[in-house]
Amino acid sequence: MTVQDAAAQAALAELLLAMADDEFVLGFWDSEWTGIAPILEEDVAMSSVSQDEIGHAKALYELLASLSGEDADEIAFGRAPEAYRHAALMNHPRTDWAFSIARRYLYETADAVRLESLAGSSYEPLANLVRKMRREETYHLLHFDLWLRRLTEGGPESRDRLTGALRDLWTDAQAVFAPLDGEEALVAGGIMPDRLETLRKRWLDRVVPRFAELGLPPMPEAPVPAPEGRRSHGPDFSWLHGEFTMVAASEAGASW
Repeated sequence: MTVQDAAAQAALAELLLAMADDEFVLGFWDSEWTGIAPILEEDVAMSSVSQDEIGHAKALYELLASLSGEDADEIAFGRAPEAYRHAALMNHPRTDWAFSIARRYLYETADAVRLESLAGSSYEPLANLVRKMRREETYHLLHFDLWLRRLTEGGPESRDRLTGALRDLWTDAQAVFAPLDGEEALVAGGIMPDRLETLRKRWLDRVVPRFAELGLPPMPEAPVPAPEGRRSHGPDFSWLHGEFTMVAASEAGASW
């Protein structure tokens, strides 16, 4: 189908931008582990996963560009920091390994729920792209679930670091499902088969039992996310923005 309704088209653009920025920003944060991951195999694995995420972001930006008539490179690299729409979960620097694993697990499980739903989108270009993304994202989730168990069973220090990181990130993780402008139009047209709050509850139904299965302490009561969860970023992201836009800013018109 084509999206001819102006309200639905604007809402679809918001959805694509949110998804692309999630993948893009997290991919850049975790690419910082290249060369310094705890073991050599993980150095390669995290680099590969980060590359996948940036590749997914590229495809989403290109889909958005085809819808809006903008340039995908300009969308990716040409915006001011406040114009990015990634979830608050991606506002934090990578910190230590337990923090990165906690964030990755929270994001990968949330993204899996989102992609499962969008695979049934009535907007065929999005549904087709999501199906391709899921083939790689499935392996990402398996990888980080394994690390979640490994840190849980790795002794008091790794378990405590992991638990602390999960608690610190818990509220910001809800923002992956922050409401979008025009969400009702997307749901009404089948572009987004499920409301984001429905997906958030579906996600909680997966991660909360998994934490219990691993013997991790319960997380605080999950707050319903506000739209600001994708609109307020802070100085850490401003620093990263300067890093990933540096090359593009040095040569206007270059392609990636």
